[in-house]
Amino acid sequence: MLLTITIGLLGPSPMVPALGGPGWQPPYWLAARPDPYAVLVLAAAALVIGGVGLLAALAAGARPGLRARPLVLLGCLAAGVLAFLPPSGSGDHLNYAVYGRMVTLGLNPYTHGAVDLPGDPIADAVERPWREEPSVYGPVATALQALASWIGGDSLRLTIFVLAVFNAAAFVVTALLIDRFTRDDPARRLRAALLWAVNPLLLYHLVAGMHADTLAIACMVAALLARARPVASGVLLGLGVATKLNAGVVALGPAWELRRRPGRLAVMAAAALAVVVVGYAVVGPEAITPVTTTSKAISHASFWKLVQGWLWALVGPGRAYRGEIQVGALAVLVLVAWSLLRLASRRSAGLQGPGASAGLEAPVVAAALVVAYLFATPYILPWYDGLAFGMLALVGASAVDGFMVAHLLILSLAYLPARVDGQPPGVEWLSGVLRPQIGWALLALTVLLVVWAWRVGGPVRRPRASAAPPP
Repeated sequence: MLLTITIGLLGPSPMVPALGGPGWQPPYWLAARPDPYAVLVLAAAALVIGGVGLLAALAAGARPGLRARPLVLLGCLAAGVLAFLPPSGSGDHLNYAVYGRMVTLGLNPYTHGAVDLPGDPIADAVERPWREEPSVYGPVATALQALASWIGGDSLRLTIFVLAVFNAAAFVVTALLIDRFTRDDPARRLRAALLWAVNPLLLYHLVAGMHADTLAIACMVAALLARARPVASGVLLGLGVATKLNAGVVALGPAWELRRRPGRLAVMAAAALAVVVVGYAVVGPEAITPVTTTSKAISHASFWKLVQGWLWALVGPGRAYRGEIQVGALAVLVLVAWSLLRLASRRSAGLQGPGASAGLEAPVVAAALVVAYLFATPYILPWYDGLAFGMLALVGASAVDGFMVAHLLILSLAYLPARVDGQPPGVEWLSGVLRPQIGWALLALTVLLVVWAWRVGGPVRRPRASAAPPP
């Protein structure tokens, strides 16, 4: 956590885009001119120390005298400090600023990119390769981006600062909600604090990186905790989906839980659908096109990139094979989800043989489906994993915690840094050589997750009657 804060304090570097222009806002003007290679080493150290330390802390479990509340307060404090520092890790926050800028100038962010605002003080700051790309975020995210732009005006610094405050507030609210939900069980509360509030990897990506996923996760966690009130829960689900579409996987959890109570399910679904429909009606149908285009993409660190290479070698490189890969990804998603739900069902019901997951609660189903989605999707980035940690913090402990930490750590190292501009010479191998090979590690991790879940979730063999101990 301290290394992440240090990277922001050093100012512009390979990890921190420069935020020029007018504005008094927090120390965005700091410029220690650090050695670019040293900054990358600091970032790598922050990720490795944070990931390994988190795995060790989760494995150690609760210890006498160790309480969760100080950790939650520490995480909230760290999030507050990071909100006052320049965002680091990627340049996505610059995209958010220009999308809001477009709204205030009467331009549609779903049909235009930064290149359509030449000479604009906000648009000119957007980095490659996103200058031509329209927004892929939902209407709620766009509304907050527009509000930040309205407050910031021509000041890039003020616009980014307002967005950072929104983002840090969402992280803190999520931490407090999770802490309140787990307050009756000290061990569970401590684990939840480790998974979210003081998770160094999440602070690195969601808060220091200022990704919009934080807003969607806050809505989804709140929705799961508000299930006793179907309308409120439905509205929160709708807000989450209207922030980032892939957060909608969480909605399948409450849907499963309420499948035998159709009245409550209908009310919740109607409230969620109303929010989403109204949101997209306001921004227009053009908002759907960028999302559908992104859904067919394959990220360089995904193991599906390896599959695409194999298909090129076997059949020929004339096609992208995206349709086939989408079908394969769906099959992997079903396999991983089935394995995890089967395991959760056996643990929940105490079944000794094949059984249905009838008694599973919404957070358990949501966590299993989100983890399956993240392990299977062809387009994956490190900060996407935050949604899984928000769900896992609401359910019981298992080895899935360690699998998700390993997944996030591997992706984090693959996208170190997640920027194209501002990189020193000689580090091209990070994205050109290391990143494509990360797919092997993710493939191995996916296989291990399925094998583990299938073996642990299998039926327990009882000893024969003759070998059973006497009563």
